[in-house]
Amino acid sequence: MVSDLKFVFEPAAGNGTNFKSTTLASGVSSPSNAREGGCRPPPDTRPFILRFDPPYEALTFLERAIAMDAPFAKMNGLGNKIIVADMRGRADRVSPQAAIALNADPATRFDQIMAIHDSRTHGVDNFIAILNSDGTPAQACGNGTRCVVQALAAETGRTVFTFETVAGILNASEHADGTISVDMGRPRFGWQDIPLAEEFRDTRAIELQIGPIDAPVLHSPSVASMGNPHAIFWVENDVWSYDLERFGPLLENHPVFPERANISIARVTSRGTLTLRTWERGAGLTQACGSAACAAAVSAARTRRTDRTVTVTVPGGDLLIDWRDDDHVIMTGPAEWEFSGTFDPATGAWRADAPEAERA
Repeated sequence: MVSDLKFVFEPAAGNGTNFKSTTLASGVSSPSNAREGGCRPPPDTRPFILRFDPPYEALTFLERAIAMDAPFAKMNGLGNKIIVADMRGRADRVSPQAAIALNADPATRFDQIMAIHDSRTHGVDNFIAILNSDGTPAQACGNGTRCVVQALAAETGRTVFTFETVAGILNASEHADGTISVDMGRPRFGWQDIPLAEEFRDTRAIELQIGPIDAPVLHSPSVASMGNPHAIFWVENDVWSYDLERFGPLLENHPVFPERANISIARVTSRGTLTLRTWERGAGLTQACGSAACAAAVSAARTRRTDRTVTVTVPGGDLLIDWRDDDHVIMTGPAEWEFSGTFDPATGAWRADAPEAERA
């Protein structure tokens, strides 16, 4: 019977930890003392040997399908909706179709999927593949990286991690107060690095506007890359007074951005603060976009609007951005766990883990 299928987390040699395994609503068992918030059991029960009960060879086709579902945690970084998918030990990837299906369900709606894969580079903990809610790949997601750190810190007890993405290497650490800092790397300002479709020698303000030619609503954005392309429009009025839901998709897909772009509206409120709203490429309006906060902060400093350390207020809360003298951009903020489950990386079909009370 499918309901009798169990994952048994068995202590490896030398690990004397004992705990019971209980069957969840999905038919998959997990340790009853698993720490809430992690994709896997907590640090005091690691390392593990994963085995099936009954043996995998004896499972039916349906049971094998359930057994091969991947664990996930639904999380958020300042309201930026994130799915952290545990794809370690697997050769497959989360498909665009699965991403679209998950986003279509209100319970699992997300801005980005952060898929944790085994490392493919020496000295790196994990490779992170990132997908937008429309199924397209993304190069960077600062809020999602903080969620990954929180999930892995809950699992391993570690506080410092090194990840690889298609945009490069990211170093991240969890602090004693629960906030997480991510080294987002160095910003790039060359028109060909962002990239733009045509040459602009000065990317602090490019020729781009929306609205009447003699009275544009938005114009002359700063553009930058934080591993993904960003355009920041500077405004004097409240950022909420602009119809970003209308303008965002038009600007995201403007021909000047051959890889599309993240579109932000920013208002500087002091030398150390600014407010920001972002239309995310491939995701739409979001409560927070970490890479956009970084792009806005460095662009504000580059245009002498602010100092190099600023608090960026996004709809979901505050992010501290520090553009260090070594040119690295450090983003610090929180992450929050919501619930966990398992899903099919090919189709997006998913099951929630049983509530904690049912596992006791």
